Amino acid sequence: MMAEPLKEGPSSDEKKERLLSGLVDVRGRILMESSRFSPDRIEVRFVGTWAIKDLLAHLSGWDITNLEAAKEILEGKVPSFYAYHDRDWASYNASLVKEYKRKELRTQLSLLAETHEQLIHFLETIPVSELFKDKGIRNKGYKVILSTLLEVEKKDEETHLRQIIEFVDSLHSPD
Repeated sequence: MMAEPLKEGPSSDEKKERLLSGLVDVRGRILMESSRFSPDRIEVRFVGTWAIKDLLAHLSGWDITNLEAAKEILEGKVPSFYAYHDRDWASYNASLVKEYKRKELRTQLSLLAETHEQLIHFLETIPVSELFKDKGIRNKGYKVILSTLLEVEKKDEETHLRQIIEFVDSLHSPD
């Protein structure tokens, strides 16, 4: 009986494509679902103290944060936002909401698309070897690898997408 050849996993290029397309997909779905909010529900809080514009401002802020973090990681530095870590990033998130929140939902959605486009455009220029490389950067004993940072961002956005969908669906379901 012959042994089966080992199956190779996805190439690094395929992993990069999957990661970036996953980020683009979840953000597109967030934009689509967020556009379903009726004007009378825009200020309703559904994620802790956040209404939809707060949540979207938070995501825009993390786009810019992750853009800067990517640059810092490529330079072999610990991302500067790590200095602001507290429980659930509460203080940092509050500062992002304050900086990136816009008055109109339409403007908030445009900003969200724009900041994500900036991040994705930059990430596309990064050589695949740099995206997954352990550059020896550590923060409190944890490895800081760009691809890992982006995977965490993707999971966070998937969580927020579920929250948005559940809230919007609850508005349309009979009690």
